[in-house]
Amino acid sequence: MSKLHELSLLDLGGSLKSRELNTEEVVNYFQERISKYNSDLNAFIDTPIQLPGDLDVKKSTLSGIPFATKDNIVSQGHPARAASKVLEGFTSPYTATVLQKLLSAHAIVLGRTNCDEFAMGTSTENSAYGPTKNPWDTSRIPGGSSGGSAAAVAAGLIPYALGSDTGGSIRQPAAMCGVVGVKPTYGRVSRYGLIALASSFDTIGPLARSVEDAAIILENIAGFDEMDSTTVKKDVPKYSDFVHKGISGMRIGVPKEYFIKGMQSEVEDAVREAIKKFELLGAEIVEVSLPSNKYGIAAYYVILPVEVSANLSRYDGIRYQSSVRSGKALDSIYKDTRGQGLGPEPKRRVMLGTYASSSGYYDAYYKQALNAQNFIKNEFKAVFEKVDCLITPTAPTTAFKIGEKSSDPLQLYLEDVFTVGANISGVPAISLPCGQDSKGLPIGLQVIAPWFKEELMFQVAGAYENSTEWSKLKPKIWHE
Repeated sequence: MSKLHELSLLDLGGSLKSRELNTEEVVNYFQERISKYNSDLNAFIDTPIQLPGDLDVKKSTLSGIPFATKDNIVSQGHPARAASKVLEGFTSPYTATVLQKLLSAHAIVLGRTNCDEFAMGTSTENSAYGPTKNPWDTSRIPGGSSGGSAAAVAAGLIPYALGSDTGGSIRQPAAMCGVVGVKPTYGRVSRYGLIALASSFDTIGPLARSVEDAAIILENIAGFDEMDSTTVKKDVPKYSDFVHKGISGMRIGVPKEYFIKGMQSEVEDAVREAIKKFELLGAEIVEVSLPSNKYGIAAYYVILPVEVSANLSRYDGIRYQSSVRSGKALDSIYKDTRGQGLGPEPKRRVMLGTYASSSGYYDAYYKQALNAQNFIKNEFKAVFEKVDCLITPTAPTTAFKIGEKSSDPLQLYLEDVFTVGANISGVPAISLPCGQDSKGLPIGLQVIAPWFKEELMFQVAGAYENSTEWSKLKPKIWHE
C-alpha cells in the first residue's frame, strides 16, 4: 500500500471518492502506524473508532478520512479526561460541536491525543499519562498543550488532528513539530464540548500537514452554534480558495516588539529570512509597534489563573467519577479528591487565580490585567488599520529537552511570549514551518490577521508555504 500519510486531504478524499481506496484500507493504514510508533511517542492516549451513522464517502472532502482529537474535547460515551487523574473513569454524556460537525461530514474519529493536564502547559510534560515526545527528536518536548495532536500529525500517524489554543497551545506545538496549526478568531468556532481552561481565551482549531489542509478543516468546523453564546453569526468563507491567491500588493506588518532579547538567534534569523521572502512575493513590509505586548505574558498569567480557579472548582469529588472519600466530612472529600487528582500545574494556577481574585487583591492584580488586555486589543485594532496581516516568530526557541525546564515554571510560561497576544485580543493566527536550527529542529512562523479575517491569514501563509520547501521537510519517522 502506498504511503497514505503523505497524501493531502484533497488527494486522500479524491482517492476515496473515486474508489481507488476504501475507508477500511485508510483506517487500517493509520491504525497500523499508530500501533507501530505510538509507544515511542505517546501521542495517543487511546484509539477508539467513532464512525458516523451512515458512512458515505461522497458526503464531503473529509468523508472517510480519520482524524484525532485532543483529550479535552468531549465525545459521547467516551472518556473525557483532559489528561488528568481527577477525571479518570468519567465518560461524556454528549459530543462537542466540532466533533459532531466532522462526524456529520462523515469523518472518522480514530483516537484521543495526549496533552498537558487541563491544557495547562507548553511542553506536554504535565499529562497524567506521561509526556509526549517530539518525532524529530524523542528526547525533546513536542510543545504544548496540544503536543499529542502535533506529534501525531508530524509523525504521519493521522492526517489531521484537533487541538485547543488558550495562549498558544496549537501554534507553539505546531512550530516545534514542524506542522501547521491554526487558532481561529474567538467566536469563530464553537467551544461547546471543550473542557474549559480559561473560557474567555479558549479556542479550538486544527493541526495539519499543510496550510491548505488546515483551511479545509477550519471551513468544516467554523460557524455559529446556538450551544455556545460566544460564537458569532457570520458567514464562513471557503478558506481553501484563498491559499493559492498570492499576496502581491498586500501590506504586511512586522511588530518590532516580537524580536526580543533572549530568543534563540536561529529563530530570529529564520523569521528575518521569511520576511525577505514575503517582499519577493510582492508584499510591502511595514514595521509596526505593539508596545503593550510586553505586558501580555503578565496579564495573561493573571487573567487565566482566575478563570482556571473558577472552572476547576467543579472537580470536587461529588459531580464527576473520580472521588477520594477517605473521610466522611464534605471538606475532606473536596481536599483529598483535588489533592490527589490534580497535578502540580493545575494546583499552582488554581492558587494563583484564587489569590489574584480574592478580596484586597482583585484591584491590584486582576483589574490591572484586564486594563492591560484592553490596551493590547486597541493596539492590534490600530495596527490593522495600517496593514493587512502581521508576521512574527511563533515561539522564541525550538524544542528543548524533556525535563530541561520543568523545574522552572516561569521559563515554560515565557514560551508563550509571541502567542498570547492573539488570545488576549481574540484575533486569528496560524503557525507554519519557516526553517530549522542547527540541530535540524523546526522553526515556526506566525501569521496574525484581523478579527474574522482568517481568509487573509490563509492567503499569506499559503503564499509563503507554496514558495518554500520548509513544509516538505519531515522527521525520519515520517519516511518509515
